[in-house]
Amino acid sequence: MRQLVIAERICLIGHIVSMVFGLVGILLVVPNAEVIFHLSEIGQTAMQWSMAGGGVVYMILGTAAVFLYGLRILGLSRTLGFMLPAVLISLTSELLGTSTGFPFGHYSYLSGLGYKIAGLVPFTIPLSWFYVGCVSYLLARAGLEVDKKPSLWRHIGAIGLGALMLTSWDFVLDPAMSQTALPFWYWQQPGAFFGMPYQNFAGWLGTGSVFMAVAALLWKNNPINLERSQLNVPLVVYISNFGFATVMSLSAGFSIPVLLGLLLGVAPAVVFWLKASAAPTQVTVEPAAQEVSVASVKVALK
Repeated sequence: MRQLVIAERICLIGHIVSMVFGLVGILLVVPNAEVIFHLSEIGQTAMQWSMAGGGVVYMILGTAAVFLYGLRILGLSRTLGFMLPAVLISLTSELLGTSTGFPFGHYSYLSGLGYKIAGLVPFTIPLSWFYVGCVSYLLARAGLEVDKKPSLWRHIGAIGLGALMLTSWDFVLDPAMSQTALPFWYWQQPGAFFGMPYQNFAGWLGTGSVFMAVAALLWKNNPINLERSQLNVPLVVYISNFGFATVMSLSAGFSIPVLLGLLLGVAPAVVFWLKASAAPTQVTVEPAAQEVSVASVKVALK
């Protein structure tokens, strides 16, 4: 278990550091290419690595961190019960979107995010749906106490709010990532929301809701009672990815998407984390109570 925790933390730290490198590369190096010539040899190598594969690495490390967290906290079957539907359903939606325009609108991926499946969708994109979707759903599920007070409405609420938190991340990420000096995708028919069509949000909500509902069905016989301390990793993953998107959006002058994401994404995530129960307190038996119990047993035996 200790080795698993160490590997998980290494992946999580690497995930965050990779995002920082990515921000430096996209926001400083690309617009000011001459800056790289003033760096040391190590700095130039780091920047070249960041621009060549930083996006791929940070998503792979994020996936690894959440997967290892899932193994430690949820177990293999429940982790795969979320990961496989998330990856397969999101990939299906992305392939449909890039080829037909449904459900997100007409868009295409550029280079920079790794090998493209069917020449359309980078393999890292379904991975990002998994790890951000998983932490969003776990926070919503714990905050609504689905496993302590199970009901149909609590299940529906966790799915809906988990999908909303996932979509809120895209509110902030999508406008900036498609309109930077080095964009990663572009909209063939730009929409009214800072270049994004409103249809995109419906596609995100729908796709996230579907794979979260599938995971809920697969988990129905395996309740998950997560304490607040066990939700630290999901909260850190969500906020760090939101922070990456926030810096990107603010640098592009998009403040409204950030405010919307804070309201509909970060605020619920923090509230759900706070609502989760702390570590259970151990009930101690007072000596007097023990004496009464022993006396009662003796009386019963006479």
